Order: sequence, then structure tokens, then C-alpha cells
Amino acid sequence: MAFFYLVPVILLVILVVSFISAIIRTIQTEYANCSIPPGVNNPGKLRLIVAVLIVTSTLGRIFEKIELCSSLAIKRLVFSGRRPAPAPGVRQEEARLGRVPVRLYRPRGPSTHPRPAVLLFHGGGWICCSLDSHERICQYIAEESGALVVSVGYRLAPEHKYPAAYEDCLSASQHFLQHLQHYGVDPARVAVCGDSAGGNLAAAVSQTLAGRSDLPRLRAQILIYPGLQALDFNLPSYQQNRGVPLLFRERAVYYSLQYVQGDTSNLEEVLEGSHIPPDMRLQYQKWVSPDIIPEEFKVRGYKPHKPSEFKPAVFEKVKSLREPTLCPLLAEDTIIQQLPESFILTCEYDVLRDDGLLYKKRLEDNGVPVTWYHLEDGFHGIVNLFDYCGLSFPSGKRGLDRVVEFIKGL
Repeated sequence: MAFFYLVPVILLVILVVSFISAIIRTIQTEYANCSIPPGVNNPGKLRLIVAVLIVTSTLGRIFEKIELCSSLAIKRLVFSGRRPAPAPGVRQEEARLGRVPVRLYRPRGPSTHPRPAVLLFHGGGWICCSLDSHERICQYIAEESGALVVSVGYRLAPEHKYPAAYEDCLSASQHFLQHLQHYGVDPARVAVCGDSAGGNLAAAVSQTLAGRSDLPRLRAQILIYPGLQALDFNLPSYQQNRGVPLLFRERAVYYSLQYVQGDTSNLEEVLEGSHIPPDMRLQYQKWVSPDIIPEEFKVRGYKPHKPSEFKPAVFEKVKSLREPTLCPLLAEDTIIQQLPESFILTCEYDVLRDDGLLYKKRLEDNGVPVTWYHLEDGFHGIVNLFDYCGLSFPSGKRGLDRVVEFIKGL
């Protein structure tokens, strides 16, 4: 009879042990696929952050399997993090630009002249992050540069696929430029800024506004490790940093497909280049090609890649990848020539490094002034981690300080 009462306890223990073992096995597998080069800034701290992300990702998949919540909901919760305390030198205000929610960050103290302004589009692969996730960055930029920072809360994929995020950022930018007097902003000193997917959105908005004569001209675009193309995921940086956190090569494609089509089918075909017709690849070879990347960035084991056989059915599903509002690197020279002064930040250990390098060359070739800052010990997302939950990455703060310096010089 005693054994009869012990059966539920034994089953519960077996279930708990199996659950913990599954988590440990998943963590070990995920960690085995992760590569942290010795040259990165603070590798020990990065390993700790990676471990936390792997644990939460694993729990998210488990919660989704038992139908408690989606893994994406867990990812968004973790990436948004805990909202920081208000910065003493900044006044914050919730507002809307048209239908788009924004958060304003105004430096405290008297202003004897109109301020510069920065429209900031957060990163997160178009599917994660929020106004809260980038609050500390916005506070820092506003407090240190004296600029009004407008953080834009655009709609996220996969619920809202392309071009929803781009349309929200464009709409908010247009509305802001039409009402600069209301915000006490100097019309000659308005910049757009974004990191990662936000850098993609900033570049696309800047291109769209470049030819507008009915709005004040943007003074600058600030692109922090931007993703700017989806033609070639085998450029040197994608090969060299394929397993370097916080953005793996496969994840870069995963985010792009979630934004474009709302799912990740055809991920392998896009990774191998089967989604691009040969004539289109040839057409854009002058702008997107490993041959354009300086040789010093190819020394860490790059091998030329031959694209897999073209699959028309895949191209039909993802053909919006050729649109400049999704891949700004594909814009015509006539558009590029009208762009404002630019700041581009790249990181050595980042799959998106070469996107930034290719865009830098395109801008310079078309007479656009470019300030380029390269973090030789940086990885994707390091600027966001300049002061993250007590973990500071000096290289990330160094990059953010260069952004502030650029804004102050406008």
C-alpha cells in the first residue's frame, strides 16, 4: 500500500529530472554552436549573457510546446528587459506621431536655441525589442548630446509583415518633420538613427525622404551595425562570424524571412543563395559582392561561395527582398547621391559587418560624406550593452560616445 502512494511522487521526480535534463542537453547543444573569438570585448561577460539567452530561449520553446505561451513572447519579454529608472537630466514623454506611438526624450535645462533632433528606430530583427528596450540608449544620447530624441514604436513582424515597420517609421518621420516648430527643433539638424534592423529602417527612410522638396532635408543618417541586404548571406563576415553572438548567420536569415513572409520556410535555400536569379545577381554584383570588401577583412578564413541552383518558386515568395525599402544597398545611384551626411558603425565580429562596409563604399563613391567607426573588438549588439543590467562593455560605450560626438558636430 505504501508503494501505491509513492508512485505519483516517483513519476513526478522522473518528470522533473527529464525536464531538467532536456534543458541541459539543449543548452549544451546551443552552446556548442556558439563561437566567442578571443578578440571580442569582455568575452567572459558575453558568455554569461549568451548562457542567459540560451536558457530563456529553451524555456520559451518548452512553454510553447505545453501551450503556455509562445516562444516569441518570451523572447520579446527578455529583449525588452526591465525598464530603467528615468535619467535625471532628461524629461520623458509618451506621444504619437500620427498613428505611431513614440517616446520623447528632452534634455533638461534651458535651451537658448532650437535643438537638434534624432529619430531613433530600435533594432531587434523587426520582431523584437520596443521603446523600453532602447530607453537607456535614448536617455544617454539625449543627455550627452543635448538633442531631442524621438524613439519610434513601429509595428513588429510576424504579426505585421513588411512593409509595416518601414511604413510606420516613414510616417512618424514625415509627421515629425512637418511639425518641428512644435518640438522646438532646428529644421537644419534632424537625423535618423537605428541599430541593426533599426539601421535598415533608418537607411530606407533616409532614401525615401532624400528627394522630397516639401519637407526639411535630413541632416544625417546614423547607422549602427545595419542590415542592408538579403542577396548574399555568404559574404566574408557572414562566414567568419556565423556562430558569434548575439546574431548568428542563420538568425539573420530567420529575422529577414519573418519580416518578409511571416515564417521561416525556405531558410536553407536563402542561406545558400537559391532565392536570387542569376541575372539579378549579376545586376547587383557591382554593389553586393565579396570582391568589393577590402582584403584585410578576408583574412579570417573566408572561402568564395558558389550559390546553389536558382529556385524560381523560392524567389516568388521572397521577391520583395530586391526592393530598396527592404534592402537599401540596392537603391540606384541617383538616390544614393541625394543622401545626407552619414555615420556608420561596424563591428569586426558581426555577421552584418560587410553590409556596413559595402554601404560605406557606395556612399563614398557617390560623393556622400561618411564618418566610419569600426569596433575591432565589437560584436553585434554591443552598443546596446554599453550598460546592461550591471554588465558594462567599454567598447559598446566607446561606440555610443562616437555617435554622440557625431550628433554634437551636426
